[in-house]
Amino acid sequence: MTDLTIHPIGERALTGSVPVPSDKSIGHRALLFSALCNGKSRVSGFSFSADNVSTADALRAMGVRIETTGKSELTVEGVGLHGLRAPDKVLDCGNSGTTMRLITGILAAQPFASKLVGDHSLMKRPMMRIVGPLRARGARIEGAPHPTRANDITAPLEIAGLREDEYLGPLEYESPVSSAQIKSAILLSGLFAHGATHFKEPSLSRDHTERLLSALGVPLRTVGTMVELDPAGWGGQMPALDIEIVGDISAAAFLLVAAQIVPGSRVVTRAVGTNPTRTGLLEILRDMGAGISVEAQGERAGEPIADIHAWTQPLRAGSIGGETVARAIDEIPIACALAARASGTTTIRDAEELRVKESDRIATMATVLRAFGVRCEELPDGLTIEGKEGPLEPADIDSRGDHRIAMTATVLGLLGRAPTKVRDVDCISTSFPRFVGTLRGLGATLDVT
Repeated sequence: MTDLTIHPIGERALTGSVPVPSDKSIGHRALLFSALCNGKSRVSGFSFSADNVSTADALRAMGVRIETTGKSELTVEGVGLHGLRAPDKVLDCGNSGTTMRLITGILAAQPFASKLVGDHSLMKRPMMRIVGPLRARGARIEGAPHPTRANDITAPLEIAGLREDEYLGPLEYESPVSSAQIKSAILLSGLFAHGATHFKEPSLSRDHTERLLSALGVPLRTVGTMVELDPAGWGGQMPALDIEIVGDISAAAFLLVAAQIVPGSRVVTRAVGTNPTRTGLLEILRDMGAGISVEAQGERAGEPIADIHAWTQPLRAGSIGGETVARAIDEIPIACALAARASGTTTIRDAEELRVKESDRIATMATVLRAFGVRCEELPDGLTIEGKEGPLEPADIDSRGDHRIAMTATVLGLLGRAPTKVRDVDCISTSFPRFVGTLRGLGATLDVT
């Protein structure tokens, strides 16, 4: 287990222009679609984060040839829509909920049986949200009873292969929560279904799956928060991909917020994806008076990119909720750090999805903030956070194996009046393998033990 000691930054500031890891949400999808395409796909700008590697390993176990051809480049030999083969081992998804949920959508339609497991955190995350609608269209999936959520299941997921006379049927599903993982799992199953798939969600979640499907010629139609996939008349073939993955705004968020709360800082994150379904944090920053500007740099693979400039300005408390939360769900922990330094009390609502992430991020962030001497109140679906001036209390933080908690605590530790320790930071490799090196390059002093 690796721990991190964060030394107070004192009178120094964070300065520099840095890249960020490629978007792991797009990375998962690039791998999955490349595997189902016909021909050799090239995926460049791949981050090799632990989550993306879990997806690659699962596909390799089903006969997909994936080769590393450069520092951040892969080639994927697609096997076509019906070319996956039965794995000869249990598929280990590591810490990646995206891997487990999206691959389940594909495996639900296969003629072979499979079993999905994960690490201790993933084996406690709710899975009925995808299993329920997949069962409704004919999939046969079983899981273990969830330890704390009645009528829910979790991994291991056991997926029975469809018999020769079985197939997935049409589906109309209205999701009670906005979730790109649920939407993507159902759309992936729809590629194999006999009949149309209609999916609706309360507000629009990230749309990387829809963008890639449309680019591959899959018959897809979107109207507001509804998406329809109707394979009638489609030949079931997808051409090989050549995709360069954009920078991950969820990773950039930690650096952008650090620039706001460390006095005198000025940081640029380069070539970051600014898909409108992912930019909720930018709106939160602007609403709270942050120094932020977005310099558009065109598009990559249908995704807008920009260099994002951030600098320190006085912050004011805000109210965060509604559809903004759906577009910033992964960034809410670091938004809590922003609130901890704003003038006044910030309220975060409509974020109950944080309860079922790698940790209960609402409860965990309340513990983290209090450890730094920040007053806060835990709500069923969020937090109220009272901004604190001056140095923060030095803290000893258990990341609970959650990469976003570990990185948020690291950023807050820069403002401590004495060193802060964050324990179990190996999880950071899940999404930002070079996080420590990047912060050091911007001027922070961190010790790894």
